[in-house]
Amino acid sequence: MFNETWIALALFITLLGLVMGQDGLLLVAVLILTVAPLAWLWNEYSLYGVEYERLLSERRAFLGETVDITLRVANRKLLPLGWLRVDDQFPLALPLTKGEWSPSPQPTVGYVSNLLSLRWYERTSRRYQILCQERGFYAFGPASIRSGDIFGLFSKAYKSDHLDWLIVYPKVEPIESLGLPAKDPFGETKARQRIFEDPSRTIGVRDHQPEDSFKHIHWKATARHQELQVKVYEPTTTFNLIVFLNVATLPRHWQGTIPPLLERAISVAASIASYGVAQRYTVGLLANGCLPMSDQPIKVLPGRSPNQLTRILEALAAVTSFATSSIEDLLSAESPKLPWGATLVVVSAVFTDELLATMLRLRDAGRRLVLVSLADEAPSHELTGIIAYHLPEEELDFKPYEGAEAQQIAISEWVHKSVVGGIEA
Repeated sequence: MFNETWIALALFITLLGLVMGQDGLLLVAVLILTVAPLAWLWNEYSLYGVEYERLLSERRAFLGETVDITLRVANRKLLPLGWLRVDDQFPLALPLTKGEWSPSPQPTVGYVSNLLSLRWYERTSRRYQILCQERGFYAFGPASIRSGDIFGLFSKAYKSDHLDWLIVYPKVEPIESLGLPAKDPFGETKARQRIFEDPSRTIGVRDHQPEDSFKHIHWKATARHQELQVKVYEPTTTFNLIVFLNVATLPRHWQGTIPPLLERAISVAASIASYGVAQRYTVGLLANGCLPMSDQPIKVLPGRSPNQLTRILEALAAVTSFATSSIEDLLSAESPKLPWGATLVVVSAVFTDELLATMLRLRDAGRRLVLVSLADEAPSHELTGIIAYHLPEEELDFKPYEGAEAQQIAISEWVHKSVVGGIEA
């Protein structure tokens, strides 16, 4: 910074130049007394009116998609900037398709650096593209911005603490590609008693009765029979599907984790939840994992709102490998709070005696249970009354533990359209 030291130095050089009769030293002293104050003043106002923003083409994406990021810098003042350096933090888990990072003190982030020169009231931008190859919540920023005078004598910096977040959803697959039957994979959904009728599911026609509403008339059948015919609907009740995700990949959750196995379990849970939403079930999610910077288990209460799948996928995107409790403790604690007729789907990469005992106890209490195991070996215990599927990780074409004929359903496009399209709307 320009202070009295510079003045003292200029006076010393002036005195030395007079004593030695050197005009060059006098010229240096004059330059110090003129250039140094100008450079200091230039530096003081170099970052005034400088605006920096980060624009993401998407705030949510699926695995394998690419997202464009535009870094925009504007100099909104008359004073030009001879140089401006911007170091922005990007997560290393999302690689750049072009360009390189600079190393940072943190192992999970790197710097995207840009050195610019801006005239008065000029704006420029740099565009990057990242590949979403890992599920998670990712922060972009903060950014460090540095500039100074045109002579390079002084510099000034400030830190832009604004963060932009990108959510990368887990992989979602049609359930038949997992090995689950496409028709009623979690048990019969029809009601035992004729309480409600679903107008979207017509199973036949019958003669019109005086108490029937005209909106239920089947006009084509009426024309064929020459008598009024009304539609007969399938009796159904609301089907509650609660997914319990076990983030532990070893018999004891405190022993560590196997990341690929955890990602597979999360993907299976996301696929089951998206299937339930596509079938218009009331879907919820419970996991013994936690959100980043939190120690509370993940809980998405059962619901049928248009944003329910979005909430579930966001929760799964944020799941960490840290288990807050065992899956059997979570089942025992949360099952009394859930609707009695709900189907509890347990997705677990390990199957222990404790989990078996808990599920058998809930079965004996009248709960409807489904086990989706990703363990290497199929459960060898007696699971009468519990629907069980075995999806070993090493196989590509998974087979259900209890076989059922698979049928094709296309839900991947529906999931992407309903989630990403609904968010943008």
